[in-house]
Formats: sequence, C-alpha cells, structure tokens
Amino acid sequence: MTEPVPERECEFQEPRDGGEVQCRVCPHECVIGEGKTGICLCRKNIGGRLRPVNYARVTSAGMDPIEKKPLYHFHPGKDILSLGTWGCNFKCDFCQNWQISQQEVPTQSLSPAEAVEAARRHGSVGIAYTYNEPTIWYEYVLDTGRLAREAHLVNVLVTNGHINPEPLARLLEVVDAMNIDLKAFTEAFYARHCKAHLAPVLETAQAAAKRCHVETTTLLIPGENDSEEELTQLRDWIVENLGPDSPTHLSAYFPRHKLQAPATPLESLVRGRDIMGERLNYVYIGNVVASGMGNTQCPGCGATVIRRSGYAVDAGGLRGDACAACGHRINIVGV
Repeated sequence: MTEPVPERECEFQEPRDGGEVQCRVCPHECVIGEGKTGICLCRKNIGGRLRPVNYARVTSAGMDPIEKKPLYHFHPGKDILSLGTWGCNFKCDFCQNWQISQQEVPTQSLSPAEAVEAARRHGSVGIAYTYNEPTIWYEYVLDTGRLAREAHLVNVLVTNGHINPEPLARLLEVVDAMNIDLKAFTEAFYARHCKAHLAPVLETAQAAAKRCHVETTTLLIPGENDSEEELTQLRDWIVENLGPDSPTHLSAYFPRHKLQAPATPLESLVRGRDIMGERLNYVYIGNVVASGMGNTQCPGCGATVIRRSGYAVDAGGLRGDACAACGHRINIVGV
C-alpha cells in the first residue's frame, strides 16, 4: 500500500556513503539504502533522507482503562486515549500483536493536533502510545506529546525500551509514565526470541525511572523465562535499580505468531508472584481471570487500598497517596 510521503524527517539520522543513511534512534542503528526501511519497517530512506512513513498513521485508536496498559499506580480508574501504528524494532516470535507489529497494515490519518483534540473531547486523562512499539513512531510521539503537555494531558508509553539514550532523553521531556516490557532477564532470550538485546532495555528502565513513573511487565513463557533463578535475578535487579516500590506485572503468555509453547498455567504465575513478592511490594498477575491478583495491598499494614475486578477500580482504601488505615505512603500518581 502507498501512503503520501511525510514532510516530517526522522530525528537522529546520519548520512553515509552511496546514499545510505544510518538511523540512530534505537540500538540496531540500521544503515538503510535508498528505498529501503530499517528493521522497524517504517523509517525509510527517500532521496537520501529518512522519513517516518508511519507518521500520523494510526492502525488502532480507542479509549481504554489505564489499567489495560497495564499501569496500576498511575491515575487509577481513569480512561486514556490509546493510539498505535504499525511496525516494531523487535521480531518477537511470541508477539501478541504481530498483525500490526510485523507488517504494514491499513491506517487512518490522525495528526498530532487531532489526537490531542480527540483526547480532550472524550475526557481522557491523556494519550497512551501503545499496541505496537511507540519508540519507532518517534517523531509522531514527540510532536503529539508536546501538544498534549500544553493541553495539560499526560503521555504514556507502553514500550519494549529498546531505544538509544539521547533519543530517550528527549522523549522523556514529554513522557509522564512508561510500562516497559522486561521480556526476560537473559541476553540469550532476547537474541533468540526478539532479535534484540537486553542491556539497552535495562538502561532505558533506569533512565526513565529517574524522570517519570515506571512500571514493568514480563510475559512469562513456560520453560523460556520463568525459572526460579531467572525470576530471582529479575526481581533483585528491579529492587536495586527501580526500587522495592516499583509496580511489577507478570502476564500470562498464550500461543501466538511463531511460538507455540503451551500457555502459561496460573500456578506458574502465582509462583512467579511469590518469588517477586519476597522483595517487591507491588506484584500483579495479568492476562488471566484470578480473584484478588490485581489488588493493591499496603506494604505497611497489609490493608487492601485498591480493589480491582477486571477493569473496575475501587480506590476507597486510599487517602490521597497514602493508606487510609495506617498512613503508609503508596507509590502512586494521580489519585
């Protein structure tokens, strides 16, 4: 399919010999020939300059509960305009949204100004850039995020975190919260299943946690990233780098795309929660129906401060950002 060539040029690009251009947004740093795109499928060399061919091109748009991102400690109970495009800088064989992340698909046009107006019209708390990888939508997220900030709306990224430090720093000027996928805690997993690297993701999480609200999600795949040893290492890294109050989500995997391993059993998720919960105060289970697994307990007294049933949220156990029962401060934003 052919879309109009965007006037907007890509940020962080460098010319190379022979008309090639190197993209510097993510650690792949693709060198792209005329008429070609990088691994993400959407940053294209047109006449010796990179253009974001998915700029303002939206595959999915809708109002979602913010808990669906998932963000459990950021404006709980609020709805947020959620936007996605196509493409990704990962090639996960287990991708849950491969239909839009691994190929170009039909889109509709939504300019940054139109996106902000839609968010305001629908009473959204802000805009979430989600469904596929938002960092490869870099220019659109940056432009829309700046307008959203001016309109007193929040910006949320649901991201794999595979971005270089300088582009990330500029993006964090407008981002209020991130859910970062920590897909595993071994380089071997990232290389085999994602065609990417672990270290840049960890660096992103560390940098982002200093600038905005951060929650992490790990999709537990049986026999691949759910061993006690690996979950212990992941837990300890989160505690030491993001803090014991960093909200952490463990999600159930289902066979998708190219990986057909068995779905994650509930008992594996509960075991993972127990391991993570030995040092982390807020660990949640997602992608399954399990009573109480999404509730927030006070680390001070154990009282339930937020009850969740599906996407219904009752924050009656909070007084501001503290436990109503004992006054312990909860790591939560926007209550």
